Amino acid sequence: MNRFQYSVKLTSSEDGGYVVTCRDLPQLITQGEDERDALEQAADAMDEVFATYMIDGIEFPEPSKAKRREHLVAPPAETIAKAALYIAMRQAGISKMQLAKQLGVDEKEVRRLLDPHYGSKLPRIAQAISLLGQRLVIDLEPI
Repeated sequence: MNRFQYSVKLTSSEDGGYVVTCRDLPQLITQGEDERDALEQAADAMDEVFATYMIDGIEFPEPSKAKRREHLVAPPAETIAKAALYIAMRQAGISKMQLAKQLGVDEKEVRRLLDPHYGSKLPRIAQAISLLGQRLVIDLEPI
Protein backbone atom coordinates (compact mmCIF):
# COMPACT_ATOMS: atom_id res chain seq x y z
CA MET A 1 0.00 0.00 0.00
CA ASN A 2 2.54 2.57 -1.06
CA ARG A 3 0.43 4.52 -3.58
CA PHE A 4 1.21 7.79 -1.81
CA GLN A 5 4.68 6.95 -0.52
CA TYR A 6 7.62 8.11 -2.59
CA SER A 7 11.29 7.28 -2.31
CA VAL A 8 13.54 10.13 -1.27
CA LYS A 9 17.30 10.34 -1.33
CA LEU A 10 19.29 12.05 1.40
CA THR A 11 22.60 13.53 0.30
CA SER A 12 25.11 14.95 2.78
CA SER A 13 25.46 18.69 2.44
CA GLU A 14 28.81 20.48 2.59
CA ASP A 15 27.27 22.86 5.12
CA GLY A 16 26.09 19.96 7.29
CA GLY A 17 22.82 18.13 7.33
CA TYR A 18 21.16 16.56 4.31
CA VAL A 19 19.62 17.68 1.04
CA VAL A 20 16.49 15.68 0.14
CA THR A 21 15.37 14.93 -3.42
CA CYS A 22 12.80 12.62 -5.00
CA ARG A 23 13.12 10.91 -8.41
CA ASP A 24 9.37 10.70 -8.93
CA LEU A 25 8.55 14.22 -7.72
CA PRO A 26 11.30 16.45 -9.17
CA GLN A 27 9.74 19.52 -7.52
CA LEU A 28 10.58 18.07 -4.11
CA ILE A 29 13.84 19.54 -2.89
CA THR A 30 14.39 20.34 0.76
CA GLN A 31 16.93 19.89 3.53
CA GLY A 32 17.24 18.97 7.17
CA GLU A 33 19.80 19.26 9.93
CA ASP A 34 19.97 15.51 10.57
CA GLU A 35 18.38 12.40 9.05
CA ARG A 36 15.19 12.61 11.13
CA ASP A 37 14.72 16.31 10.42
CA ALA A 38 15.41 15.74 6.72
CA LEU A 39 12.69 13.09 6.53
CA GLU A 40 10.23 15.34 8.38
CA GLN A 41 11.06 18.17 5.99
CA ALA A 42 10.57 15.76 3.07
CA ALA A 43 7.03 14.94 4.27
CA ASP A 44 6.26 18.65 4.59
CA ALA A 45 7.67 19.39 1.12
CA MET A 46 5.71 16.45 -0.30
CA ASP A 47 2.56 17.99 1.17
CA GLU A 48 3.22 21.13 -0.88
CA VAL A 49 4.05 19.16 -4.03
CA PHE A 50 0.76 17.25 -3.70
CA ALA A 51 -1.06 20.57 -3.25
CA THR A 52 0.53 21.93 -6.42
CA TYR A 53 -0.42 18.82 -8.40
CA MET A 54 -4.05 19.04 -7.27
CA ILE A 55 -4.35 22.80 -7.82
CA ASP A 56 -2.70 22.65 -11.24
CA GLY A 57 -4.53 19.49 -12.37
CA ILE A 58 -1.36 17.41 -12.71
CA GLU A 59 -1.50 13.62 -12.66
CA PHE A 60 0.34 11.94 -9.80
CA PRO A 61 3.19 9.70 -10.96
CA GLU A 62 3.28 6.09 -9.84
CA PRO A 63 5.85 5.72 -7.04
CA SER A 64 9.03 3.90 -8.01
CA LYS A 65 10.42 1.15 -5.81
CA ALA A 66 12.87 2.44 -3.27
CA LYS A 67 16.48 1.94 -4.19
CA ARG A 68 19.18 1.13 -1.72
CA ARG A 69 19.66 3.91 0.82
CA GLU A 70 16.44 5.64 -0.13
CA HIS A 71 13.62 6.24 2.34
CA LEU A 72 9.87 5.99 1.79
CA VAL A 73 8.04 9.18 2.74
CA ALA A 74 4.38 10.17 2.61
CA PRO A 75 2.65 13.51 3.21
CA PRO A 76 0.17 13.96 6.09
CA ALA A 77 -2.87 11.66 6.15
CA GLU A 78 -5.37 14.42 5.28
CA THR A 79 -3.35 15.27 2.18
CA ILE A 80 -3.34 11.61 1.17
CA ALA A 81 -7.13 11.45 1.56
CA LYS A 82 -7.59 14.55 -0.58
CA ALA A 83 -5.17 13.20 -3.20
CA ALA A 84 -7.13 9.92 -3.24
CA LEU A 85 -10.35 11.86 -3.92
CA TYR A 86 -8.60 13.87 -6.64
CA ILE A 87 -7.39 10.67 -8.33
CA ALA A 88 -10.77 8.95 -7.97
CA MET A 89 -12.47 11.92 -9.63
CA ARG A 90 -9.97 11.90 -12.50
CA GLN A 91 -10.42 8.16 -12.99
CA ALA A 92 -14.21 8.51 -12.98
CA GLY A 93 -14.05 11.47 -15.35
CA ILE A 94 -16.34 13.44 -13.04
CA SER A 95 -16.30 17.19 -12.47
CA LYS A 96 -16.55 19.00 -9.16
CA MET A 97 -20.04 20.13 -10.10
CA GLN A 98 -21.15 16.57 -10.90
CA LEU A 99 -19.74 15.24 -7.61
CA ALA A 100 -21.42 18.07 -5.71
CA LYS A 101 -24.75 17.09 -7.25
CA GLN A 102 -24.24 13.45 -6.20
CA LEU A 103 -23.32 14.55 -2.66
CA GLY A 104 -26.26 16.96 -2.53
CA VAL A 105 -24.02 19.92 -1.70
CA ASP A 106 -22.84 23.15 -3.28
CA GLU A 107 -19.85 22.88 -5.61
CA LYS A 108 -17.75 25.01 -3.25
CA GLU A 109 -17.87 22.18 -0.69
CA VAL A 110 -16.28 19.82 -3.22
CA ARG A 111 -13.65 22.46 -3.97
CA ARG A 112 -12.90 22.54 -0.22
CA LEU A 113 -12.67 18.74 -0.08
CA LEU A 114 -9.97 18.99 -2.75
CA ASP A 115 -8.24 22.05 -1.30
CA PRO A 116 -5.07 20.81 0.42
CA HIS A 117 -4.97 23.94 2.57
CA TYR A 118 -8.55 23.60 3.86
CA GLY A 119 -9.27 21.37 6.84
CA SER A 120 -11.82 18.77 5.74
CA LYS A 121 -13.40 15.98 7.76
CA LEU A 122 -12.15 12.54 6.80
CA PRO A 123 -15.62 10.90 6.79
CA ARG A 124 -16.80 13.44 4.19
CA ILE A 125 -13.80 12.72 1.94
CA ALA A 126 -14.38 8.97 2.35
CA GLN A 127 -18.07 9.44 1.46
CA ALA A 128 -17.16 11.30 -1.73
CA ILE A 129 -14.67 8.60 -2.70
CA SER A 130 -17.30 5.94 -2.02
CA LEU A 131 -19.74 7.67 -4.38
CA LEU A 132 -17.06 7.25 -7.05
CA GLY A 133 -17.02 3.48 -6.52
CA GLN A 134 -13.82 3.32 -4.50
CA ARG A 135 -12.90 2.96 -0.85
CA LEU A 136 -10.47 5.04 1.16
CA VAL A 137 -8.08 2.74 3.04
CA ILE A 138 -5.92 3.82 5.94
CA ASP A 139 -2.92 1.73 6.95
CA LEU A 140 -0.60 1.65 9.92
CA GLU A 141 3.12 1.06 9.78
CA PRO A 142 6.07 1.58 12.10
CA ILE A 143 8.18 4.72 11.73
